[in-house]
Amino acid sequence: MKLYSGSRKTARATAAISAGSGRVRINKVPVEIVTPEVAREVVLSPLQLAGDIRDKVDIDVKVKGGGFMSRAEASAIAISRALVEWSKSSELKQKIIEFNKHLLAGDPRRTEPKKFGGPGPRRRKQKSYR
Repeated sequence: MKLYSGSRKTARATAAISAGSGRVRINKVPVEIVTPEVAREVVLSPLQLAGDIRDKVDIDVKVKGGGFMSRAEASAIAISRALVEWSKSSELKQKIIEFNKHLLAGDPRRTEPKKFGGPGPRRRKQKSYR
């Protein structure tokens, strides 16, 4: 069993891959019943691209931090990295990169910190001189 990591914003995921029958679990919950459905689709995308490789391995993902969508994307990154390394297939790697390059390379964007003079990083309080 080998460990692979993935992160998105403040969410961190670790995927453990081993030979098996195609079970994928996220925090000990089968991926088929992960909610909301949008997050489930994101997690399942690298598995759909993998095709028949998916049925030969078991993947257990532990994820924490962030919101539900960041968790889903971090899990997808960890799963895709694990599948590419396990299969040693340049064809699968190319397929994943064509679908979404951030599934292997990660996404460096983070939230901008709040600044003074306004409620957020960019917006400022309005002023009127009348």
